[in-house]
Amino acid sequence: MKCPFCNHENTRVVDSRPAEDNNSIRRRRVCDECGKRFTTYEKVDTIPLIIIKKDENREAYERTKVESGVLRSCHKRPVSAAQITRLVDQVEYEIFNMEEREISSQVIGELVMNKLKDLDAVAYVRFASVYREFKDVNTFVDELKKMLE
Repeated sequence: MKCPFCNHENTRVVDSRPAEDNNSIRRRRVCDECGKRFTTYEKVDTIPLIIIKKDENREAYERTKVESGVLRSCHKRPVSAAQITRLVDQVEYEIFNMEEREISSQVIGELVMNKLKDLDAVAYVRFASVYREFKDVNTFVDELKKMLE
């Protein structure tokens, strides 16, 4: 494992334990060259998941796309990075437990919205406005009314 600080190739594992999600291993490492410490996570690589987009195109699942959508919706909200990671972990867990090789982006969007609804109402509405492609203010107001009920 290369050191992220000095790019030296020799690093040592000084601590290893299951991560909070119990689906990966957290390793604490130290660089033999610069002495700095950093953390890595080791996760089992699963069968590639194919996402069916709205236009019927298919592409490989990328966790970073889900993460960036959640991050944008939580911008300037009182939501911690740990909460965002936990939300994405939960969504990913549900996706992979479906044991499907292909899944639609709509299913993922709905899962994210359900989790965001419990986490932060403003982040939920932000995500929904992009995901559901609100065309006008009335659509936005209708979604807000559903939330308030």
